[in-house]
Amino acid sequence: MPKPQNPAKTGQPGHSFDNSAAAIGQEIIKKLFSMQAKFPEVATLNDYYQALAYVVRDRMLHRFIHSAQTYFEKESRTVLYLSAEYLIGPQLGKNLISLGIYDPAAEAVEALGLSLDTLMFQEEEPGLGNGGLGRLAACYMDSLATLQIPAIGYGIRYEFGIFDQAIKDGWQEAITDKWLRFGNPWEICHAETRFEVKFGGHTEAFKDTSGRYCTRWIPENLVLGVPYDTPILGYGVNNANFLRLWQAQACESFDFQAFNVGNYYKAVEEKMVSENITKVLYPNDQAEAGRRLRLQQQYFFVSCSLQDMIRLFFQRETDLARLPDKFVAQLNDTHPALAVAELMRILVDDYFMDWESAWNITTRVFAYTNHTLLPEALETWPVPIMRRLLPRHLEIIFEINRRFLDDVVRPRNLLPDVVSRLSLIAETGEKQVRMANLACVGSFAVNGVAALHTDLLKQTVLKDFYDLWPEKFKSITNGVTPRRFMVLANPGQTRLVCEAIGERWIRDLDCLQDLEPFADDAAFRRRWAAIRKDGKNRLAEMIAKTTGITVDPASMFDIQVKRIHEYKRQHLNVLHILTRYLRIKAGRAGDDPPRTFIFGGKAAPGYRLALLIIRLIHAVAELVNKDPDVKDRLKVVFYPDFNVKNAQFIYPAADLSEQISTAGKEASGTGNMKFSLNGALTIGTLDGANVEIREAVGPENFFLFGLTAAEVLKSRQSGYRPMDVYQNNTELREVMDMIAGGLLVPSDPGLFQPLVNTLLYRDEFMVLADYAPYVRCQETVDQAFKTPDHWHRMSILNVARMGAFSSDRSISEYCRRIWHARPVDVRL
Repeated sequence: MPKPQNPAKTGQPGHSFDNSAAAIGQEIIKKLFSMQAKFPEVATLNDYYQALAYVVRDRMLHRFIHSAQTYFEKESRTVLYLSAEYLIGPQLGKNLISLGIYDPAAEAVEALGLSLDTLMFQEEEPGLGNGGLGRLAACYMDSLATLQIPAIGYGIRYEFGIFDQAIKDGWQEAITDKWLRFGNPWEICHAETRFEVKFGGHTEAFKDTSGRYCTRWIPENLVLGVPYDTPILGYGVNNANFLRLWQAQACESFDFQAFNVGNYYKAVEEKMVSENITKVLYPNDQAEAGRRLRLQQQYFFVSCSLQDMIRLFFQRETDLARLPDKFVAQLNDTHPALAVAELMRILVDDYFMDWESAWNITTRVFAYTNHTLLPEALETWPVPIMRRLLPRHLEIIFEINRRFLDDVVRPRNLLPDVVSRLSLIAETGEKQVRMANLACVGSFAVNGVAALHTDLLKQTVLKDFYDLWPEKFKSITNGVTPRRFMVLANPGQTRLVCEAIGERWIRDLDCLQDLEPFADDAAFRRRWAAIRKDGKNRLAEMIAKTTGITVDPASMFDIQVKRIHEYKRQHLNVLHILTRYLRIKAGRAGDDPPRTFIFGGKAAPGYRLALLIIRLIHAVAELVNKDPDVKDRLKVVFYPDFNVKNAQFIYPAADLSEQISTAGKEASGTGNMKFSLNGALTIGTLDGANVEIREAVGPENFFLFGLTAAEVLKSRQSGYRPMDVYQNNTELREVMDMIAGGLLVPSDPGLFQPLVNTLLYRDEFMVLADYAPYVRCQETVDQAFKTPDHWHRMSILNVARMGAFSSDRSISEYCRRIWHARPVDVRL
């Protein structure tokens, strides 16, 4: 494993850590005694994992303390990243790599009669996110530390994260994610740094001693926010930032008076109600109680984070006018948008600042990242719910809106419908607070996450704000960290690349371009092919162990793993699989190479059609995998519980990466980048970051199909009729009739009718429109895969030309174009 060239040794004040295998082994045994209270003969695998984690944490904390002290002394400008999600993944392997002790740790564990892979597998994954949003936040925290940018990530310490996924009779089952059941060795609780968070009640107007009009919030409930910190190491530097996650606790967790009179439920009621706030990631918000809880979650972590920001500010400063010089806060989507109103409340109500001064500070602190083009995904909150939970914030939002409309909008003589769209309050039907509008008005910068996404933002969902403030809008394409998704996930490819071009690429991914000449080296291509075969063998073993399905690593591994959603079009992939199946059965498949189709991803428990897509995949898998006519040519697998840990086996094994979302619907995507960096070729539409990936790797190394975003819009406007497409395409009709006819699940022949009807009569995501181009493009893929040596050349070129898609590049752009943050060197 590559070892970072750190500028200073890792050590404690007065002495250095001994990072030899022998020393690490001795420390593991000591930690078994001191932290797990076990001796080796009775210690479990989890005990050994925990012991090794504490050995690693000691070294991490040394860097963390030195970094915090350096930032404090230098009064460094600090980035605050506010995100409701962080999918940080297992920490042990990543931290070993960042410390440069992966190999000695593996040797130490082996000397104890164990394997490092086995211990890493013991680690529970913190499921603190739903998908790309949370994984992006984790990549950005990694890059902020690696680029030596002082930063704090703020979020929520969900007791139960995103559900674990099991499959029963082809249906998704959501199982409670008990990621904290064995404890978390990476976090440090700072119970002494806690903040009160208010909910409910009412407001009162009064005048202070100088006669100034003021407002006082009299809350109905108080909750405490307690921080848990996880150090985040940089690679090749001594810097360590931290992720601060807030847990809700009751101000008084036990009512003795209620207990003494026999009211045992009331004795602990406050504790239960308070702790519910951080109990679970994204409660089901279809019922009003769920919506209230989700709003409580968002305000809770925003309030704690901003109170913490003010506390840190006053450690060295006295004048709040300098707050924007010390901190910049990035709103990762609309979940933290209440921060705009909360900072105004703190400045105006707690520090008695006049409105204009407070607004000047607030609008220089926040920047906003938009992550969606789906209008229904732009958060809104019913005014009655906000009035009940956050009465003071509703008043502040009303006042922000009044001033915005009076001072900014109306002087421009805009049309009434434009004014209505710009307003922070939606007036049609039940009044709603528009969180994206609040974020746009309260931020000094707004950015999209891919070039196409930003262009579409300007033309669609945020067009009116772009017309108002074009200078605010920026485009910063997402990126991924190569430390986790190449170095850790794909050690074989990493070693080969390092042997060819050195190790600089791990911190400067643009250096991968030096790999390009090796694409024409036949010996290098053979070694590349061998490494890819090893990756496929590993995944094949995992598939057999997890699903019981035997797959052939020599077949093409065609993989689509991501959240299950109609716009991501897993069902388009299924239509193609059934087309291949019927061609084989009819003897029309020719000499197409064998394929293994691998799916993975979770569906929101309340999203009926997404759940039905998972059931459809399993029905097709059961049909195909049991049919002797196709057994050597076609396999279908659904890999359950797709998460960061499983992704590290999947990405290096892919031959073909399915990035087939409807053009104009995916903001960016980062799975497309992870696959390409691991050597997979992409079949995809011109959607999200696919556009830029295709430009980078070359059109000849990318399998393109489908309507463009402009063509999708034009087709819709001209009266797109999916039924016409169905009737005019014989193969499509055959496949759709097969699904609708009950052949896949004879015991429930109408099972998939809702999905069929959606496609035939609505087809919002243009599945049928793109079917024929997709099938033709897959035929081109077949032809390319028949020449393995050329395929591997394309694979090498994909990796060599992906340097721009590092999260380090993304963060560098944020620092230069939005945050104006500079690196701070930490010396031990």
